[in-house]
Amino acid sequence: MRWIDMHCDTLSEIRKRRKQRKDARESLRKNHLSVDIQRLKAAGAAAQFFACYVNAAEYGVSDDGSKERALSARESAGGWDAAYEAVLEMIRQAHDETGRDFLFAKASGDIPSDNEKDSVERTVAGVLTVEEGGVLNGQLSRLDALYERDVRLVTLTWNYPNCIGYPNSRDRAVMESGLTDFGIRTVERMNRLGMIIDVSHLSDGGFWDCIRHSRLPVAASHSNARSLCPHPRNLSDEMLHALGENGGVAGLNFYSDFLTDRTVTVKGQKSLCVRTGAEHIAAHAAWMMCKAGEDAVALGTDFDGFDQDSLPEGIRGAEDMELVWKAFREKGITPRQIDKIAYGNVKRVIEDVWR
Repeated sequence: MRWIDMHCDTLSEIRKRRKQRKDARESLRKNHLSVDIQRLKAAGAAAQFFACYVNAAEYGVSDDGSKERALSARESAGGWDAAYEAVLEMIRQAHDETGRDFLFAKASGDIPSDNEKDSVERTVAGVLTVEEGGVLNGQLSRLDALYERDVRLVTLTWNYPNCIGYPNSRDRAVMESGLTDFGIRTVERMNRLGMIIDVSHLSDGGFWDCIRHSRLPVAASHSNARSLCPHPRNLSDEMLHALGENGGVAGLNFYSDFLTDRTVTVKGQKSLCVRTGAEHIAAHAAWMMCKAGEDAVALGTDFDGFDQDSLPEGIRGAEDMELVWKAFREKGITPRQIDKIAYGNVKRVIEDVWR
C-alpha cells in the first residue's frame, strides 16, 4: 500500500545525534531511528513529511508558556534568529541526501502515484516542513525564503508563545488566545505562496482563527481526538468537524500519550502502565472520520519525536505500517477509507494548497 505520513522528527533527531556523538553515519538514507529512506521504500511509502524542528528554549528564548510572558518570548530576537539558522542548516543537510531514488517535492506532481502496480523501489518523495513558526521572528520575508528552499508546510507554534500566536496549553487563558496580527498576516501569506498551514501544537483560539482567516484547507499534521484522549494537543469534536468543513486533514499521531490516558491510580499513586497498540490508532481513525468525515483523516505518525518505547506495541518505525492497516481492517474501516487515510486525503490537500 502506498502511503503519505505528514510528520516525523527524523531530521532534527539526526542533527542532535550528530552534534552529541559526532556520528556522521546517521543519515536520512539509513539510521537507527524510526524512519529512513531505505525502510520507507521497502514499506511502500509514497511521501514522508520531514520536520525541521527547533526547541526555541535551546536558543535562549523563554520557555515560559504563560500568556504573561509571551511578549518577552517574542522579544528574544537573537534566540529566534539562531533557531532560524538551525532550520536552514537542517534544510541544507536534507538536500545533500537527495538522489535518483529520493527527492524533495516542490509541486503536487512530485508526489508518487498510489497505483499499486508501480514499483515500491521507485522514487520516494520527501516534503520539507518547519515545526516552530516563531523562527520567522516577525519577518514575512522568511516565509518566502523557506518556500524557495522547498518548505511546503509550517507548524505555526510549538510549545511556546511566538510572533504568530500561542501554543496548546492547560492554562485556559493561553488556550483561548488566538493569532497575533502578524499571525493573521502569516496565514494570508502562506495562502498566497501555497504553503500548508499546520495547526498542530496551536492553541484552540489560534485554531479557530486559522479556520476563519485561511482561504485554503489547513492541516493538523499530527493530532488525535480529544474525546478519546483528553490531552490539549488533540482536537475537540467541534474542531474536527470544522476541519472537515474546511477541507483540511488531521494526521493520526502514534505517540501513546496522545492515544489514551495511560495513567492509573493504585493506592493513591498515579503511574503509567497502560500499553497502547495499533487498535488505539484505529479507534482514533474511526472516531475522527465520524466527526470530521472520511476525507479529513490522514497519517501524522510523529515518528522520532519521542522515545520508541512510547510507540504502540509492535510498532518501531516505518517498517511496521502493515500493523496499522491490519488494525484498520479489524476496526471495520473499509478499503476505500484506508486508501484515503493512507494517501488520498493528504494528496488532495497538497493539490488544493500547493502552487
